Amino acid sequence: MPAPLDRRMGTAEWLMLVVLSVLWGGTFFFAEVALEEVQALTLVFARVGLAAVALVLAVYATGQRMPGGIALWAAFFAMGALNNLIPFSLIFWGQTRITGGLAAILNASTPLFAVVLAHFLVHGERMTAPRIGGFALGFLGIVLLMEPAAVAGIGGAALQVISQLSVLCGALCYAAISVMARLLVRSDFLVASTGTLLVSSVIVIPLTLALDTPWTLRPGASSVAAIVWLGVGPTAIATILYFRLISSAGPTFMSLVNYLSPAVAVFLGVTLLGEQPGANAYAGLVLILGGIGLTQWRGRRT
Repeated sequence: MPAPLDRRMGTAEWLMLVVLSVLWGGTFFFAEVALEEVQALTLVFARVGLAAVALVLAVYATGQRMPGGIALWAAFFAMGALNNLIPFSLIFWGQTRITGGLAAILNASTPLFAVVLAHFLVHGERMTAPRIGGFALGFLGIVLLMEPAAVAGIGGAALQVISQLSVLCGALCYAAISVMARLLVRSDFLVASTGTLLVSSVIVIPLTLALDTPWTLRPGASSVAAIVWLGVGPTAIATILYFRLISSAGPTFMSLVNYLSPAVAVFLGVTLLGEQPGANAYAGLVLILGGIGLTQWRGRRT
C-alpha cells in the first residue's frame, strides 16, 4: 500500500499541475473544432493513436524498451480503458450534443468522485472537513464561472440529458484512474504512459470501424490541426505528466487540475479571442482559488 501523502506539495508538483491545466484547459475547445468534421470515435482513435506513436518514438529514443509480462499489460489495459478510451469516447460523444462549457462543468465533478474513492482506497487520503469544503467551494466557483453555457445547455430533450450523463460517467472514469494509477504506477512514467496509449489505440480501432465511417471524412485544415494538437499536447505530453504527478502527489492533489483548467480557458479567451468575461467569471475564479487553498490546508500540527 502506498505511503501516506501527508505533506505539502513542492514546487515541482505545483509546476506540473499548472502545465497540465494549460494543456487540458483548451481541450474542450479543440474537441469542438474537430467534432465539426470528425466523428467522436474517429477523434478518439486519432488522438490516442498520434499520442501512442509519439511516445513509442520517445521510449526508443531514450534507450528504453517496452516491457513484457501479462500482468503489466493487463494493468496497461485497465488504465488505458479508464484514462483514455472510455472517458474520451463518452465526453466527445456528449460534446456532439451539448456545449463545451456544459461539458467542462460536468467534467469538473471528477474531484468529487476522486475524494470519495481515494478515501477508501488510498492510505492517507481521508475525506477531512477542509478537503470536502474546499472541493465544494471550488465546484461552486466552476458553476458560477460557466453559468451562461450551463443555462444554455441544460434542459431539453432526453438525448441531451443522456449526453450530460455520458460526460459525468467520463468524469467518474478519470477519478477511478487517478486512484488506480496511484496504486499501480511506481516508476517508468514514459513506459507506463506509452503502454496505456498503445492499448487504447488497439482497442478503439474495431470500435471506430464498426460504429463510425472514417473513410468518408474529409476534414479541413482547422480540424486536422486540432486533432494533431489533441494528440501531442493534452494527450502525449500530458499523460506523462499525469502519471508522474499521480505517483508523487496523489489523486486528490491531481484532481485540482479540474479547477484550474476552466480558469486557463477564460485566460485564453481574453488574451487570444478578445472575450470580456462578466463579474460572474471573476467571482468564479476567486471561489476556485479559495477552494484550492482550502483543500491543501492541513491545520496546525501538534
